Amino acid sequence: MRYPPMDSLKNILIFFLTCISIWSCIETTKKSTHLALQKETILQKSVINPEGKTIEERFNTPDNYNRVILKENHFGSYLRKLPLKPIASKVMYFDGRAKNNMNVYISVVDMEIGTRDLQQCADAVMRLRGEFLFEQQRLQDIHFTFVSDGKPRYFLKYAKGDYSYKKFRRYMNYIFAYANTASLRKELQEVTSIKDIQVGDVFIQKGNPYGHAVIVVDVAKNEQNEKLFMIAQSYMPAQETQILVNRNDSKISPWYKATEGTIYTPEWTFKSTDLRRFKD
Repeated sequence: MRYPPMDSLKNILIFFLTCISIWSCIETTKKSTHLALQKETILQKSVINPEGKTIEERFNTPDNYNRVILKENHFGSYLRKLPLKPIASKVMYFDGRAKNNMNVYISVVDMEIGTRDLQQCADAVMRLRGEFLFEQQRLQDIHFTFVSDGKPRYFLKYAKGDYSYKKFRRYMNYIFAYANTASLRKELQEVTSIKDIQVGDVFIQKGNPYGHAVIVVDVAKNEQNEKLFMIAQSYMPAQETQILVNRNDSKISPWYKATEGTIYTPEWTFKSTDLRRFKD
């Protein structure tokens, strides 16, 4: 039997080793590309955790930001724990119709709103404040002002000894019918600078004939004390409370930067000077 010349065997061996090297490089490149794409996907999803069931669980803070620390009994702690419907849920109107998203909201608060056209923008803000005070059993602090005479109506007086949740909901509907953005704005305290923004604050305009209000449901800040905030709203006609997207900065949406000037929300434009706060 004749064997190939040594030079030929050497060339065959070199060719074989070269193929192995090329194949190894291709596989390494594939793995690197896969890891890079995986990392990019993780970064893209880093702000939103679709499986989260509350505001705090579903929305992470952007890089270099952390949520401001709040006491357990703070209004803001209650808002962060608001239950959310599954991530793809649509906002429902009071009459059972669905509100098309149209890049307005990212999540829906899981809270019934009744079957009457009552819980609109300012009403949703008052509802959340009232729910918080009721949960804390601060019944004496549950009161909201009527637009007609500028006087508060107290839950304790309305309840007449019945302090059940059912009675509380009836009280809130009573408030919704006779209070609005104008009356709510009057009873809130002015926040002198948006840099002092807190969870539970309200951007509110009384308008003519209609105004609008959104509530700050979370706040985060970085080491430079620069703040981000997240807002929720109801609207007209009465509809479920929704977490708004930030159309102007998709990288941090649904967070907004707390800077002086104009604040563009999907369905309303506010000024930073529209910021108000509930009295504790």
